[in-house]
Amino acid sequence: MEVTNEEEDVFKQMTEWLVKQSVGIKEDKPTVGNTLGVKFDSGKPQWSLLPFEALEEVVEVLTSGAKKYAPDNWKYVPDADARYMDAAFRHMAQYMQGEQYDEETGNNHLAHAVCCLLFKLWFDRKHELDELYAPF
Repeated sequence: MEVTNEEEDVFKQMTEWLVKQSVGIKEDKPTVGNTLGVKFDSGKPQWSLLPFEALEEVVEVLTSGAKKYAPDNWKYVPDADARYMDAAFRHMAQYMQGEQYDEETGNNHLAHAVCCLLFKLWFDRKHELDELYAPF
């Protein structure tokens, strides 16, 4: 991760302040703008952007699946790659044809599709990691 000039300046100021504190020189903490506290989090994921209200319905679908099958059972489904893509498309097709809610669970078909796509994403990432750390 690249460090900005502002971050370097703040780090230098804080280091100098800590050294002075350690030898008994008392002075106010350095400030950045109008704040005392500093947190370098630019460029990091902004979880606050996630629509948690919608995500809750996805978690409800996951909970229904865990009760029906078993927690994390989806990781062990044979030919999961194709089957979860098929399931995602089935749920999206039902939604596009005017059926908003799944009859069995009562949850939105889009929440089911999101679950299927999350599973697919998990498998893709796992596959990439497996390849990355595969023996020669």
